[in-house]
Amino acid sequence: MYTADHERIASLAAKKHRFLEISLLRYLILAALAGVYVGFGIALIFSLGGPLAGSGSPMLKLVMGVSFGIALTLVIFAGSELFTGNNMTGVIGGLSGSLTWGQVVQLNVWSWFGNLVGSLALAWLVVQSGVLSKGPQADLIGNVAAMKMALPAWELFLRGLLCNWLVCLAVWTSGRTTNDAAKIMLIFWCLFAFIGTGFEHSVANQSFLGMALFLPHGDVVSWTGYWYNQFYVVLGNIVGGGLFVGGLYWLASPYTIAGIEPRELPQVVPAREAC
Repeated sequence: MYTADHERIASLAAKKHRFLEISLLRYLILAALAGVYVGFGIALIFSLGGPLAGSGSPMLKLVMGVSFGIALTLVIFAGSELFTGNNMTGVIGGLSGSLTWGQVVQLNVWSWFGNLVGSLALAWLVVQSGVLSKGPQADLIGNVAAMKMALPAWELFLRGLLCNWLVCLAVWTSGRTTNDAAKIMLIFWCLFAFIGTGFEHSVANQSFLGMALFLPHGDVVSWTGYWYNQFYVVLGNIVGGGLFVGGLYWLASPYTIAGIEPRELPQVVPAREAC
């Protein structure tokens, strides 16, 4: 039933890894851009959410949720390499045979690293700009960062799993339509669900927790807390996107490339579908 989708994504996975092999630097640039784009979304939602949090408004999660769609919209339409999207893409590539599992690991590791570089760079620039450095925005960032760094490991893992289930559903569903307005709407609903509910996205946290650390902060906000959050959320994201989207859809409709080397796969996927 989903053979065409798996063929498209398996080809995309091979194309991504081929690009990585040709030029690691260029691949890291695209991965860094994904971190920047997600960081723009974080800057937006906390700029809007700060005054609402300061006034105790019940509209806080609603406003922040409806505003975050810009992040994945830019990732997909501008073109970039997002770690959490690659969790799904890599697993489908591995199960379909367009990538070895070693190549799947490489794709995930390098996209995560590039995302980290871009996320922290954007976080520093935003803090230096002063738009989030004072008043209710800074207070909200500090309070939420302290909470994220203190959550139990199991909760972080599950929130990461549920988050990337939604994010990869946004990638999966938007790839099944050629209508750009439909793509944007699908992205909007899935990201609204994850932000509004309070799930954990590793790349979003790279930017957000970086902002909290670059702002004046108390002892509860620390680099130790940053890496603690990253570790468990990354694990959850991998399971949520790789197993619960890529793995389950592949099991429902298995697809295997037989007798074709990854380098020989046709390049049939438009560049802007990559993420």
